[in-house]
Amino acid sequence: MTGSAPLGGFAAVLEDVKRTRSKKEKVRIFSDYLSGIGAGDAETAARLATGRSSQRGSRDEAQVGYSTLLEVLREVTGAGREKVSGAYLKHGDLGEVAEELLGERREQPLFSEPLTLDDLESTFLRLRSAKGKGSGATRKGLVKSLFLRASPLEGKYVVKVLTGEMRTGLVAGLLEEAVARAYSVPKEVVARAHMLVGDPGLLAAAAARKELGALKMTPFRPVNFMLAEPMATPDEIAAHFEKEVYAEYKYDGVRAQAHKLGGEVRIYSRRLEEITSSFPEVAATLRRVEGNVILDGEIVPYSDGHPLPFQLLQRRLRRLEDFEEAARKAPVTFFAFDLLYHGEALTDAPLKERKRILEGAFRGVGTLAHSEPVKEASEIRAAFRRSRDLGYEGLVLKDPASLYTMGKRGSGWVKLKEELDTIDAVIVAAEYGNGKRAGVISDYTFAVRDGDALKTIGKAYSGLSDAEIAEMTAKMKELTVESHGHWMRVSPSVVVEVAFDSVQRSERHDSGYALRFPRIKRVRADKSASEIDTLERVSAIFSKQRLKLEGPPRGSR
Repeated sequence: MTGSAPLGGFAAVLEDVKRTRSKKEKVRIFSDYLSGIGAGDAETAARLATGRSSQRGSRDEAQVGYSTLLEVLREVTGAGREKVSGAYLKHGDLGEVAEELLGERREQPLFSEPLTLDDLESTFLRLRSAKGKGSGATRKGLVKSLFLRASPLEGKYVVKVLTGEMRTGLVAGLLEEAVARAYSVPKEVVARAHMLVGDPGLLAAAAARKELGALKMTPFRPVNFMLAEPMATPDEIAAHFEKEVYAEYKYDGVRAQAHKLGGEVRIYSRRLEEITSSFPEVAATLRRVEGNVILDGEIVPYSDGHPLPFQLLQRRLRRLEDFEEAARKAPVTFFAFDLLYHGEALTDAPLKERKRILEGAFRGVGTLAHSEPVKEASEIRAAFRRSRDLGYEGLVLKDPASLYTMGKRGSGWVKLKEELDTIDAVIVAAEYGNGKRAGVISDYTFAVRDGDALKTIGKAYSGLSDAEIAEMTAKMKELTVESHGHWMRVSPSVVVEVAFDSVQRSERHDSGYALRFPRIKRVRADKSASEIDTLERVSAIFSKQRLKLEGPPRGSR
């Protein structure tokens, strides 16, 4: 086919995908669409369908915040703040707010040719390229040009991509199935290729061109991290493995993937976003590693042989100060614990072999993560206590025979932590404090995911320092979508790790549960809202501690 596919057709397909609850039907709808467009459009469509405006691992993002989107919507449609807030209160989704308001816009373009996928991709490229003085005005103008040309439905999905809040239910596994069906490729081949390239757009384009077999893991194309399954006790872990395994300290830092090709090093976060500029000294050290590599490890605030508080990394992740000042306040060390690539992919090699190659490549260069052999529960318990005494979170236990399963929790890796538990939740509302905290936004209502919905689970007042609260105040103002004076509803994008004493039933929150004595352990700048914990996990925690909280059944004493 010639020419780029219309954006309106793509938006209509996403709307159909969203409407159906059937996973099989979601796959059919999207695969039929992919099979009718060219490879270039397939790359754009697959990436946009996952809520991304750029390739995973891209150095640049569109950087269009809620405040800019709301401001442009008001300009284009003539809607006042009260009307916009009312629309958000009705829909709870900025994309749907845009769809409603764009039907009433007062400004019209001089020329109104239909938008195509190419138009959207080129505009996103210009948004990513806008930097330096005047870049804010440039981005605002580009967004306005899109809204002026877009139909209400197109505008809805432009906003959903820019905010990363697609919520159509087309998750990674279903997207892989759609690509496999569209191009008549076995699902396992598509899944394997997706793991190697990490980006759905590159996957779809390669499948459309019949080039999946040519896809290989390569530096500067980040892949999903392997995850560890939580277990409660050393006895459970010993019974799970029934053999000698590696016990590694569970560091309290930022999980990072370091890529080196020639003399260049780039570092990626767990969200697969480049964070090299936040940790230039780590990049400088890793340039001395032998060969071209992809390393898995943890960046830890560290000084004089001891870990420092995780909170010291927050300003560096947000790039709020220059490197010299950051390095003085929060010196860091990259602890390497795995090697995914050394001239070629190593993910199919057993961990024991990956560690052997890692030790050779890293000798005399950087810091390897602590690792020791354990088998019995008593040995695991002793290693755990040493980790805690040194200031780390606990242990990660790894099977020497385990392969590196990207983006999955495999039975080959498990983690052991001491506290009851923590959950990762997203802030959905906030309010100003009182007394000493009058004038700052210090109270945060947070939620977990229940399918495509967010359900509130608690409200925290403690855990953050005064400096962090000041930063959070600015962030909450930027993310506000509905204001009621002292209280505001915010875009669900700030993820926090919340510690708590227990879970209890509650009618106050729409999840049906509440965390008892919640406190924010840290802001997870390295995680997105799509990675927060689920209501199912909260329910499981409640079930495990229910007898302890409620006491034995009547008649048992």
